[in-house]
Amino acid sequence: MEVLLVNARHVKNLPGRKTDVADATWLAQLGAHGLVRGSFVPPEPIRQLRDLTRTRTAITRERSREAQRLEKLLEDTGITLSTVASDILGVSGRAIPERLIAGERDPTALADLAKRRPRSKIPSPTEALVGRFAEHHAFLARVHLDLIDRHTTAIDQLTQRIEVLIEPFQGFHDLICSIPGISTRIADVIIAETGADMAVFPTTKHLASWAGTTPGNNEPAGKVRSSRTRPGNPYLQGALGQAAMWATQSPRTFPGARYRRTASRRGPPRANVAVQHTLLTAIWHTGTTGTLHEDLGGDHHSRLNPERTRTPAIRQLEAIGYRVTLNQAS
Repeated sequence: MEVLLVNARHVKNLPGRKTDVADATWLAQLGAHGLVRGSFVPPEPIRQLRDLTRTRTAITRERSREAQRLEKLLEDTGITLSTVASDILGVSGRAIPERLIAGERDPTALADLAKRRPRSKIPSPTEALVGRFAEHHAFLARVHLDLIDRHTTAIDQLTQRIEVLIEPFQGFHDLICSIPGISTRIADVIIAETGADMAVFPTTKHLASWAGTTPGNNEPAGKVRSSRTRPGNPYLQGALGQAAMWATQSPRTFPGARYRRTASRRGPPRANVAVQHTLLTAIWHTGTTGTLHEDLGGDHHSRLNPERTRTPAIRQLEAIGYRVTLNQAS
């Protein structure tokens, strides 16, 4: 017997005929006529890897919540640790609460614990570390730090286990890490969620649609309704969202140019989704061809259509009072 996991949206019964017996009859009719499509179910090794990466994501988020609780506790005492260290889990962010718990209250001595960039802000850290930290706050801070350490230990154990299970897919892992914005941990999530086998998705459009990064298709009687993206895989979308934000930081990469080009017309949130679609396209081609990614460059649109770049630039110069004359470079 062949068992299929089917999306409930694809086999929804007619309104007014909703009973268990009617649903069973309707599903049997659809299956008998071949009108149901099985959803993507990865093999056992990928499902095990998916459990590990999702657990690591959940624990990482919980660790971030504990760090926020610790920061709030310190702010209640008048100590703004974020002024001294942007990362509470970093070296400076961890050393200062530890000394506070140990009994140190001198703002100057606490400010001397700042490392690297925070040291350039002195005497600002000295002013930020003046507060009313008492024994009650020391007890709660110790609880939060211990929880953070437990989460960190669990994350390290999961990471070690993930490195063992991902060994058979190391080739695909190295290929997609050549794409801008995709780090080692994001590549782990992508492999766990997509299965590392691009043959499952016939085209890049199938992969992007499955991941929920394509506009919706709702156009009855020639009237275009909402084109919002479908709900996709939340873990994959979260990883792609981070990769998209990192990829857009560089002005020399094609994802960065795609983001700025789209954000000027559609806004940053939609531009981020557009970059996610671009990354998925690169992932599919990289996994299909088995070659490293070659970025198109930040000037790809300018080289492809110079007129669309030249005309707005001329209009901007003319708007501020310049007369522009162009001569073709030899």
